[in-house]
Amino acid sequence: MTQASTTRVFLGCVAGALSILVFHQTTLQLFFWLGWAPQAAFRIAQVPPFNAPLVVSITFWGAVYGGLFGLLSPRVKGTSLLKGAVAGLCAMILGWFVFLPLMGHPAAFGWHAWPMLRSLVAYQMWGLGLNLVLPLLHPRRLGGRSRTWSTRHLAV
Repeated sequence: MTQASTTRVFLGCVAGALSILVFHQTTLQLFFWLGWAPQAAFRIAQVPPFNAPLVVSITFWGAVYGGLFGLLSPRVKGTSLLKGAVAGLCAMILGWFVFLPLMGHPAAFGWHAWPMLRSLVAYQMWGLGLNLVLPLLHPRRLGGRSRTWSTRHLAV
């Protein structure tokens, strides 16, 4: 992997973790406050398979998916909004069919419509957040001009 690729993966991980905490979990908390969800977000109950607090576990996986997004995003055609929506859908599918069963819950919430809709909205908010946060993390030049540095700018 090149240095640019590792930078994209790292920044994607940071953006994915931040998007879980700011967008995904906040959406679930709003649902709880509105009476649309049975439990509050930012839960610290330990979950299998590693007995980590739920918010830590989901933040970790958001970082992993964000790293993949950071790596693959420049190689995939489409608008950034569409890429974020697809990332949210991919994370949701993994959550429904891999992680829910690992935690002892039925796959896809047992096909109950309301929990599935809540989950869809929360994961899409994560994808939107990833789409908004990642470009803010990329390094850019100040002043809009690119400068070339010669050795005379370095202290010896």
